[in-house]
Amino acid sequence: MNAERADDVVIDVRGLNKHFGENHVVKDLSLTVRRGEIFGFLGPNGSGKTTSIRMLCGLLTPDSGQGTCLGHDIVSETKAIKREVGYMTQRFSFWEDLTIRENLRFVARMYGMHDAREKVEQALAHLGLEKRGNQLAGALSGGWKQRLALAACLLHEPQLLLLDEPTAGVDPKARRDFWQELHALAARGITVLVSTHYMDEAERCMKLGYILYGRLLVQGTAQDVIASQSLHTWSVAGEDLPSLAARLRDIPSVEQVAAFGAALHVTGTDRERMQRELRPLMADPRYTWSEVAPNLEDVFIHLMGTAAEPVTEIH
Repeated sequence: MNAERADDVVIDVRGLNKHFGENHVVKDLSLTVRRGEIFGFLGPNGSGKTTSIRMLCGLLTPDSGQGTCLGHDIVSETKAIKREVGYMTQRFSFWEDLTIRENLRFVARMYGMHDAREKVEQALAHLGLEKRGNQLAGALSGGWKQRLALAACLLHEPQLLLLDEPTAGVDPKARRDFWQELHALAARGITVLVSTHYMDEAERCMKLGYILYGRLLVQGTAQDVIASQSLHTWSVAGEDLPSLAARLRDIPSVEQVAAFGAALHVTGTDRERMQRELRPLMADPRYTWSEVAPNLEDVFIHLMGTAAEPVTEIH
């Protein structure tokens, strides 16, 4: 790797493991994220997303493995990492009886910023919070609290943002505005690592990784992730879809049946066998069939169904 490409790497870790008692929470995590990328971590609750993020930013020490974050060793240089990282947790932490401006000034003092007042005013202006600067944080809606949390993360001008399900409980417009802001930050060279449950948000990420039972099962662009699983999907519309869904689930080659609006998505990996076993239903005039491209949700349901569960969780 040449010097230019080395400078472009923000996160580079190999073989990270973390246990909590007998529970092996993160298993052999290897990950490379480049400057200006928005990398999405996906996976169900308890899959290891939050633990992985905390190891990357120096809040947790891995049991084994090695790597760097922003050029600093994730085990021996955690203080240096924390100075250059903005970390936004699932729950926004504010002093509800302080105003937006007072909250940000307090955070600025915690960072020891000499130009705290100026930076706070810049943050308020940048995120559209100027007119609400004197409003109590406790009176804000979820979307405005989210903006306040992002402003607090950006005060010390970090090069990396680690966002742990930042849009949970936020209305759709606020989510959209938030993602527009993330892409603007990425365009300025700020790297974003974000965990999310929302498929539409996953599609907004430049790269994705799906983590389950502590293992990162697949990573790449959305197109790479979908192509890697070689899935085949048909959409079927017609009458009495619940009864049809029950019949479809009894067909061996059908891995998943999911409702999508007024249709069902029928997915599997063996296209020829599926066509052969679905032929009687496809000939039924009550139903309209069309082959469609699989989407991320199809892929992630497939991964959940095929990934081996750890022995410690089976017993």
